[in-house]
Amino acid sequence: MTDAFPVMVGWDSREDIAYQVCRHSLLKRASIPVAVEPIRQPDLRAAGLYTRDADPLASTEFTYTRFLVPRLRDFQGWALFVDCDFLWLDDIAGLARLADPKFAVMCVHHEYQPTESWKMDGVPQTRYPRKNWSSLMLWNCGHPANRVLTPELVSRESGAFLHRFQWLPDELIGAVPERWNWLEGWSRPPAEGLPGAVHYTRGGPWFKEWQDVAYGDLWLAEEADYRRQPIAAE
Repeated sequence: MTDAFPVMVGWDSREDIAYQVCRHSLLKRASIPVAVEPIRQPDLRAAGLYTRDADPLASTEFTYTRFLVPRLRDFQGWALFVDCDFLWLDDIAGLARLADPKFAVMCVHHEYQPTESWKMDGVPQTRYPRKNWSSLMLWNCGHPANRVLTPELVSRESGAFLHRFQWLPDELIGAVPERWNWLEGWSRPPAEGLPGAVHYTRGGPWFKEWQDVAYGDLWLAEEADYRRQPIAAE
Protein backbone atom coordinates (compact mmCIF):
# COMPACT_ATOMS: atom_id res chain seq x y z
CA MET A 1 0.00 0.00 0.00
CA THR A 2 1.56 3.27 -1.12
CA ASP A 3 -1.14 5.83 -0.31
CA ALA A 4 -2.10 6.50 3.29
CA PHE A 5 -5.13 4.51 4.39
CA PRO A 6 -7.88 7.02 5.31
CA VAL A 7 -9.46 6.75 8.75
CA MET A 8 -12.30 9.12 9.58
CA VAL A 9 -13.09 9.39 13.28
CA GLY A 10 -16.32 10.77 14.66
CA TRP A 11 -15.59 13.89 16.73
CA ASP A 12 -17.78 15.26 19.50
CA SER A 13 -17.14 18.53 21.31
CA ARG A 14 -17.77 16.78 24.65
CA GLU A 15 -15.19 14.09 23.96
CA ASP A 16 -12.17 15.67 22.28
CA ILE A 17 -9.80 13.72 24.54
CA ALA A 18 -11.46 10.47 23.46
CA TYR A 19 -10.76 11.42 19.83
CA GLN A 20 -7.15 12.32 20.62
CA VAL A 21 -6.48 9.02 22.41
CA CYS A 22 -8.24 7.02 19.70
CA ARG A 23 -6.09 8.69 17.04
CA HIS A 24 -2.90 8.39 19.08
CA SER A 25 -3.38 4.70 19.85
CA LEU A 26 -4.21 3.89 16.23
CA LEU A 27 -1.23 5.74 14.72
CA LYS A 28 1.21 4.41 17.30
CA ARG A 29 0.51 0.80 16.33
CA ALA A 30 0.02 1.23 12.58
CA SER A 31 2.55 -0.48 10.30
CA ILE A 32 1.05 1.13 7.18
CA PRO A 33 0.70 4.80 6.27
CA VAL A 34 -2.53 6.09 7.82
CA ALA A 35 -4.24 9.46 7.52
CA VAL A 36 -6.62 10.17 10.40
CA GLU A 37 -9.23 12.89 9.98
CA PRO A 38 -11.99 13.94 12.40
CA ILE A 39 -15.57 14.23 11.17
CA ARG A 40 -16.68 17.53 12.69
CA GLN A 41 -20.33 18.40 12.26
CA PRO A 42 -19.77 22.20 12.34
CA ASP A 43 -17.33 21.92 9.42
CA LEU A 44 -19.80 19.86 7.39
CA ARG A 45 -22.57 22.35 8.05
CA ALA A 46 -20.32 25.23 7.02
CA ALA A 47 -19.53 23.39 3.78
CA GLY A 48 -23.22 22.77 3.07
CA LEU A 49 -22.78 19.00 3.32
CA TYR A 50 -25.06 18.51 6.32
CA THR A 51 -28.33 20.33 6.96
CA ARG A 52 -30.30 18.06 9.30
CA ASP A 53 -32.04 19.80 12.18
CA ALA A 54 -30.69 19.01 15.64
CA ASP A 55 -32.00 15.63 16.76
CA PRO A 56 -32.62 15.22 20.52
CA LEU A 57 -32.25 11.45 20.11
CA ALA A 58 -28.76 11.70 18.59
CA SER A 59 -26.27 10.56 21.23
CA THR A 60 -23.26 12.17 19.51
CA GLU A 61 -22.53 14.94 17.02
CA PHE A 62 -21.56 12.28 14.47
CA THR A 63 -24.65 10.08 14.83
CA TYR A 64 -25.57 10.74 11.20
CA THR A 65 -22.52 12.40 9.66
CA ARG A 66 -20.60 9.09 9.62
CA PHE A 67 -22.67 8.12 6.59
CA LEU A 68 -21.08 10.92 4.58
CA VAL A 69 -17.74 9.08 4.45
CA PRO A 70 -18.18 7.79 0.86
CA ARG A 71 -19.08 11.31 -0.29
CA LEU A 72 -16.18 12.83 1.64
CA ARG A 73 -13.88 10.38 -0.15
CA ASP A 74 -15.40 11.35 -3.52
CA PHE A 75 -16.89 7.85 -3.81
CA GLN A 76 -13.44 6.39 -4.40
CA GLY A 77 -11.32 3.74 -2.69
CA TRP A 78 -11.60 2.34 0.81
CA ALA A 79 -11.85 4.19 4.11
CA LEU A 80 -12.54 3.34 7.72
CA PHE A 81 -15.02 5.13 9.93
CA VAL A 82 -14.74 4.64 13.67
CA ASP A 83 -16.36 6.26 16.70
CA CYS A 84 -14.04 8.34 18.86
CA ASP A 85 -14.54 6.14 21.93
CA PHE A 86 -12.14 3.43 20.74
CA LEU A 87 -8.75 2.38 22.09
CA TRP A 88 -6.60 0.64 19.46
CA LEU A 89 -4.48 -2.19 20.78
CA ASP A 90 -3.46 -3.82 17.49
CA ASP A 91 -2.18 -2.79 14.08
CA ILE A 92 -4.92 -1.39 11.82
CA ALA A 93 -3.18 -3.07 8.89
CA GLY A 94 -4.81 -6.33 9.97
CA LEU A 95 -8.24 -4.76 9.56
CA ALA A 96 -7.42 -3.00 6.30
CA ARG A 97 -6.34 -6.33 4.77
CA LEU A 98 -9.89 -7.65 5.22
CA ALA A 99 -11.31 -5.21 2.66
CA ASP A 100 -13.26 -7.28 0.12
CA PRO A 101 -14.51 -5.48 -3.01
CA LYS A 102 -17.65 -7.60 -3.27
CA PHE A 103 -19.05 -5.73 -0.25
CA ALA A 104 -20.25 -2.12 -0.05
CA VAL A 105 -19.48 -1.91 3.67
CA MET A 106 -17.97 -4.25 6.25
CA CYS A 107 -18.47 -4.22 10.02
CA VAL A 108 -18.86 -6.40 13.10
CA HIS A 109 -22.33 -8.00 13.06
CA HIS A 110 -23.08 -7.46 16.74
CA GLU A 111 -26.16 -8.76 18.50
CA TYR A 112 -25.88 -6.05 21.12
CA GLN A 113 -28.75 -5.53 23.55
CA PRO A 114 -27.60 -3.15 26.30
CA THR A 115 -29.19 -3.55 29.72
CA GLU A 116 -28.45 -0.08 31.14
CA SER A 117 -30.77 2.88 30.56
CA TRP A 118 -28.05 5.54 30.37
CA LYS A 119 -24.59 5.84 28.90
CA MET A 120 -21.74 8.36 28.72
CA ASP A 121 -22.58 11.66 30.43
CA GLY A 122 -26.29 11.11 30.98
CA VAL A 123 -27.18 10.20 27.38
CA PRO A 124 -30.16 7.80 27.15
CA GLN A 125 -29.26 4.29 25.99
CA THR A 126 -31.32 3.06 23.05
CA ARG A 127 -31.97 -0.41 21.65
CA TYR A 128 -32.50 -1.20 17.99
CA PRO A 129 -31.60 -3.88 15.43
CA ARG A 130 -27.97 -3.86 14.26
CA LYS A 131 -26.96 -1.60 17.13
CA ASN A 132 -23.25 -0.74 17.01
CA TRP A 133 -22.78 -2.13 13.51
CA SER A 134 -22.17 1.43 12.33
CA SER A 135 -19.68 2.31 15.08
CA LEU A 136 -16.88 0.85 12.96
CA MET A 137 -17.39 0.63 9.22
CA LEU A 138 -14.90 -0.40 6.57
CA TRP A 139 -16.31 1.53 3.63
CA ASN A 140 -15.95 0.52 0.00
CA CYS A 141 -16.49 4.13 -1.00
CA GLY A 142 -16.42 3.36 -4.71
CA HIS A 143 -19.11 0.69 -4.59
CA PRO A 144 -22.06 1.75 -6.78
CA ALA A 145 -24.56 0.93 -4.03
CA ASN A 146 -23.09 3.68 -1.82
CA ARG A 147 -23.70 6.40 -4.41
CA VAL A 148 -27.13 7.01 -2.87
CA LEU A 149 -25.46 8.42 0.28
CA THR A 150 -25.60 12.02 -0.84
CA PRO A 151 -25.56 14.91 1.62
CA GLU A 152 -29.28 15.40 0.89
CA LEU A 153 -30.14 11.79 1.76
CA VAL A 154 -27.97 11.68 4.90
CA SER A 155 -29.54 14.94 6.10
CA ARG A 156 -33.05 13.63 5.43
CA GLU A 157 -33.27 9.90 6.12
CA SER A 158 -34.18 8.33 9.46
CA GLY A 159 -31.71 6.91 11.92
CA ALA A 160 -33.23 3.47 11.36
CA PHE A 161 -32.63 3.68 7.60
CA LEU A 162 -29.00 4.69 8.05
CA HIS A 163 -27.85 2.67 11.05
CA ARG A 164 -29.53 -0.51 9.81
CA PHE A 165 -27.92 -0.12 6.35
CA GLN A 166 -31.32 -0.15 4.68
CA TRP A 167 -29.96 1.25 1.42
CA LEU A 168 -28.11 -2.08 0.97
CA PRO A 169 -29.22 -5.68 0.46
CA ASP A 170 -27.81 -7.90 3.21
CA GLU A 171 -25.40 -9.63 0.85
CA LEU A 172 -23.48 -6.37 0.43
CA ILE A 173 -22.81 -6.02 4.18
CA GLY A 174 -19.62 -7.93 4.93
CA ALA A 175 -18.48 -9.08 8.36
CA VAL A 176 -15.22 -8.51 10.21
CA PRO A 177 -14.13 -10.23 13.45
CA GLU A 178 -15.49 -8.88 16.72
CA ARG A 179 -11.97 -8.18 18.01
CA TRP A 180 -11.93 -5.02 15.88
CA ASN A 181 -14.99 -3.60 17.66
CA TRP A 182 -14.84 -5.21 21.07
CA LEU A 183 -17.70 -3.78 23.12
CA GLU A 184 -16.68 -3.04 26.69
CA GLY A 185 -19.32 -4.42 29.05
CA TRP A 186 -20.74 -6.77 26.43
CA SER A 187 -18.16 -8.69 24.40
CA ARG A 188 -16.62 -11.80 25.93
CA PRO A 189 -13.01 -11.57 27.13
CA PRO A 190 -10.56 -12.83 24.49
CA ALA A 191 -9.35 -16.40 24.95
CA GLU A 192 -5.83 -14.99 24.82
CA GLY A 193 -4.19 -11.65 24.27
CA LEU A 194 -6.03 -8.37 23.83
CA PRO A 195 -8.83 -7.15 21.59
CA GLY A 196 -7.76 -5.39 18.43
CA ALA A 197 -9.76 -2.30 19.42
CA VAL A 198 -11.77 -1.69 22.59
CA HIS A 199 -15.01 0.26 22.12
CA TYR A 200 -16.19 2.07 25.27
CA THR A 201 -19.71 2.34 23.93
CA ARG A 202 -21.31 2.80 27.38
CA GLY A 203 -18.76 5.38 28.52
CA GLY A 204 -15.00 5.51 28.95
CA PRO A 205 -12.43 6.64 31.52
CA TRP A 206 -12.56 10.25 30.29
CA PHE A 207 -15.88 10.42 32.16
CA LYS A 208 -15.55 10.30 35.94
CA GLU A 209 -18.57 7.97 36.15
CA TRP A 210 -16.85 5.39 33.90
CA GLN A 211 -13.47 4.87 35.53
CA ASP A 212 -13.96 1.20 36.42
CA VAL A 213 -14.24 -0.38 32.97
CA ALA A 214 -12.42 -3.19 31.19
CA TYR A 215 -9.02 -2.07 29.90
CA GLY A 216 -9.58 1.32 31.49
CA ASP A 217 -6.04 1.24 32.81
CA LEU A 218 -4.75 0.84 29.25
CA TRP A 219 -6.82 3.82 28.09
CA LEU A 220 -5.43 5.96 30.92
CA ALA A 221 -1.89 4.86 30.07
CA GLU A 222 -2.52 5.78 26.44
CA GLU A 223 -3.85 9.16 27.47
CA ALA A 224 -0.70 9.78 29.51
CA ASP A 225 1.43 8.76 26.52
CA TYR A 226 -0.51 11.12 24.26
CA ARG A 227 -0.09 14.03 26.64
CA ARG A 228 3.61 13.27 27.04
CA GLN A 229 4.36 12.99 23.32
CA PRO A 230 1.44 13.54 20.93
CA ILE A 231 1.88 12.24 17.39
CA ALA A 232 2.05 15.09 14.91
CA ALA A 233 -0.56 15.51 12.21
CA GLU A 234 0.14 13.77 8.93
